[in-house]
Amino acid sequence: MPTISRIGPFRGSTTTFGALIGSGFRRYATYRQATIAGTFTNTVFGFLRCYVLLAVAASAAGGQPGGYDARQLATYVWVGQGLLSVIGIWGWTELADRIRSGDIAADLLRPVSPLVAYLAADLGRALYAMLTRFGPPLVAGAIFFPLHTPVRWQTVPLFAISAVLAVTICFGCRYLVNATAYWLQDARGPITFWTLCSGVLGGLYFPLRLLPEEFTVALWVATPLPSLLQTPLDVISERDGPALQAGLVALQVVWAVVTLGLAAWVQRRAERRLVVQGG
Repeated sequence: MPTISRIGPFRGSTTTFGALIGSGFRRYATYRQATIAGTFTNTVFGFLRCYVLLAVAASAAGGQPGGYDARQLATYVWVGQGLLSVIGIWGWTELADRIRSGDIAADLLRPVSPLVAYLAADLGRALYAMLTRFGPPLVAGAIFFPLHTPVRWQTVPLFAISAVLAVTICFGCRYLVNATAYWLQDARGPITFWTLCSGVLGGLYFPLRLLPEEFTVALWVATPLPSLLQTPLDVISERDGPALQAGLVALQVVWAVVTLGLAAWVQRRAERRLVVQGG
C-alpha cells in the first residue's frame, strides 16, 4: 500500500512521487542533442576555468589560495562543471510561465500540489543529468589535469548526500523566485537577479574561500547560496577536516528544510489570492 500524505502542499503518495520522478527523467531523456551540446560546452568552459584557477594557485604565496592546493582546485573546477547541469541553477521558468498564462489553475485542480509535482520532476531531471552529464567533464579533467583523489572513506557518501541536498535547495530557491509571478505576473526581473547571484555567490565562478573569511561565513550561514555548489565541491575536494565536512552537509539539511518550507508557505498564500484571467 502506498504511503499517503494529505498535509497542505505536500499531499500525495510515495507511488505518485516516484512516478513523477520517472516522468521527469523520461522528459529530459528526449533531448539527446541538447545533452551532448551542453556537455561539450561545460567541458570547454572547464578548461578555461581550470587554467585561470591554476594560474591563481601558481602566483599565490605557498601555492594554496584559500586553502586549496592545485589538485583540489582542479577537482573543484571539474566536479563543478559536472554538477552544474545536475543542480540546474539556471533556466527554469516553467512555474512563472504557467502562472502568467493562467495554466496554473489546472495544476491546482490536480491531486498533487504543484510544489510536490515540480520537485519530483526536478529530481528526475537531476538523475538524468547525473547519469549523462556529470561524468564526461570529470573524465576530461582527469585526462588533462591531476585531480585530488578522496582519501577519507566518508567523503564520497557525504558528497552524494550533499549533491542531492544541493538539488533540493536549488529547486526550493528557483520555486520561490518563480512564485513571485503570483504577485508580479512577470517574474523575469527576479529570475535575472537569481541568475546573477546564484552563480557568483554559489561558488560557480570561483571558490568562495578566496573571499575574506568573515564574509564567507556570514554568506554561508545567512543564505542558502553556498550550499548550491560550494558545499558539495568542498566536500569532494576535502578542503576541510571531517568534522567541518559533515557540518557543512548538516547545514545543507537545514537549508533544504527552510527553502521547501518557505516554498510551501508561499504557495499556500498565493492560492488564497490567485485570480486567473478570465474568471
